[in-house]
Amino acid sequence: MGKTPLLLSLTSFFLLFVSSSMAADPDMLQDICVADLTALKVNGFACKSNFTADDFFFGGLAKPGSTNNTYGSLVTGANVEKVPGLNTLGVSMSRIDYAPGGLNPPHTHPRATEIIFVLEGILDVGFITTANVLISKTITKGDVFVFPRGLVHFQKNNQKVPAAVISGFNSQLPGTQSIALTLFTSSVPDDVLTKAFQIGTKEVEKIKSKLAPKKS
Repeated sequence: MGKTPLLLSLTSFFLLFVSSSMAADPDMLQDICVADLTALKVNGFACKSNFTADDFFFGGLAKPGSTNNTYGSLVTGANVEKVPGLNTLGVSMSRIDYAPGGLNPPHTHPRATEIIFVLEGILDVGFITTANVLISKTITKGDVFVFPRGLVHFQKNNQKVPAAVISGFNSQLPGTQSIALTLFTSSVPDDVLTKAFQIGTKEVEKIKSKLAPKKS
């Protein structure tokens, strides 16, 4: 009987350790492992032997991007696909620019928690818990807001001037699933969409036509 409390304690510690270790990318086992973006991926990138300082550099977040699109927002990512030196480091960044009235539509990051820092402007932001509770706030220049991993979230610029944020992730490749685009521009059958959203086939086709990529 005396061993039972110790066994329970060790089991609890093990479960806590496993759950915490799975909260983000695995720890690296060497100083650096610059991603070989041309090699076969097996749950990550292989290391390349020849690398330079440019593998650890990206200048794409310095200037605003074009927000002339359907949603009036643009996400510029600085993940392992843009910065190969991030491989195995477990972090990445993005810059998000918003036109007046622009929206970064509801989406999720399946592999990372996100934290944003407001560079300019005022944004209405929020995320939805699995209990269907909306956690929202208006944030302004210099403010920080966090979106927990895997939860649906959004940012909306309701002002008449542009806005911008820098976002950070605890993953080298957080992944993004935009809810509307994922459902209406993939191969989900129309009868699934009509049933899920309680709308008709015509409404589904109308939404699909508006979300379809514009032909150049």
